[in-house]
Amino acid sequence: MEYFTLSRKNMADLLHSLNGQHSKTPTMILKEAWSLTNKEELSTLISSGMPSIFEKILKHTKNEIGFSINEIVALGNQIEYTHLSPSAVQNWVKRDIKELVGRPQIGKKYNVDQATMLLIVEDLKSSLDFDSIRKILTLAFNNPEDRSDDIIHPIDLYSAYAFVFEKLHHRPLPPVDGSGPMNEWIEQFIHKECRDILPIFHHLNEDQMNSVLNVLIVSSLSVQAAYYQSAAKRYVYAALFMQEK
Repeated sequence: MEYFTLSRKNMADLLHSLNGQHSKTPTMILKEAWSLTNKEELSTLISSGMPSIFEKILKHTKNEIGFSINEIVALGNQIEYTHLSPSAVQNWVKRDIKELVGRPQIGKKYNVDQATMLLIVEDLKSSLDFDSIRKILTLAFNNPEDRSDDIIHPIDLYSAYAFVFEKLHHRPLPPVDGSGPMNEWIEQFIHKECRDILPIFHHLNEDQMNSVLNVLIVSSLSVQAAYYQSAAKRYVYAALFMQEK
């Protein structure tokens, strides 16, 4: 069976759907994600086995879904270029970013917004320390137990930079100006796409727009860093494997 991996755009759509903010159901989004990345029929996936975290999502019938730490880790590890561990995430919620995530909101489980915040932190961790992560995220988020005082919602931030990453990694390459280095072009592309996406946050004032823009750019660059880290690890594993006798 092909590995069932989601792009960040797929995950953003899934999270919106779980929060009742998407026109498509979680089942529809997962089916489309599988069809786009794998040539095998969906029946092959079903007969071979669905990832348990997706089974939980597909079976969910209540109004609000909750996730344990292990389930958030399992969900995150279905995203391309993502490597979460339960022990690390447990440390985050107890110490490193406790004030950003807050207490479990659905019994002993975390809600979709809290799970999204942890996915955002995982992306930022590719290039920032926790002190910097706390400072950059508090530009957009306030009380984790009352999302109404946030400048934007966690899923909206995640969806926005996921869209930028999608254009950079999963869409045809736009014309490239040959006069400058490629790294500079990538950075400029990210800046432009982040600016272009700002109008969806039309309820914000100018200062808030600038804050969101900065968070978006940092998040998008950090995801790009996560991609390079993942690529480097693949080459290391391949090189070491070839040396084994």
